Amino acid sequence: MKIVVQRVKNASVTIDDKIYSHIDAGMLILFCAEKGDTEDKLDWISNKIISLRFFEDENGKMNKSIRDVNGDIMVVSQFTLAADCKKGTRPSFDNAENPEAAKQLYEKFISILKEEGLNVQTGVFAAMMQVSLINDGPVTFVIEK
Repeated sequence: MKIVVQRVKNASVTIDDKIYSHIDAGMLILFCAEKGDTEDKLDWISNKIISLRFFEDENGKMNKSIRDVNGDIMVVSQFTLAADCKKGTRPSFDNAENPEAAKQLYEKFISILKEEGLNVQTGVFAAMMQVSLINDGPVTFVIEK
C-alpha cells in the first residue's frame, strides 16, 4: 500500500467539467493499493494519517495533527503510484492491485477515516479526474506499508 500525503490550503476534484468535491485546509491523500495488500494494513495507515504531525504550531514546527487543526481530508484513488519505471520508457502497472480489490480497500480506508469523525471528501474510484490543489509549504510525504 502506498499513499502520498500533501498538506494543502485547498483541493478539489473535477469530473466531466463539474466540481465533484472540495476541501479547505487539510490534507490531500493519493491512495494506491498494491498486489497482496489486505485490510490489516489500513488500520496502520489510517492511524498514521490521523496522528501524523505535519501541520505547523505557533512556532512554525510540524507538531500538529489533522485533528489538532480541525482540517479536512480529500482521498483520491491513484493506481499509478504502483508504477514501475525501472525498465524501458513505458511504466509497468503489474504491481497495482486488481480494480475490484483495490476499490474495496479504498472504500474501507475512507470509512475508517470517517468513523474517526474527520471531514473526508473523495474522488470517484477509476474515474477520469482532474485534481487541483494548493500545496501548503510545499509539504508532501510518501507512506508505504
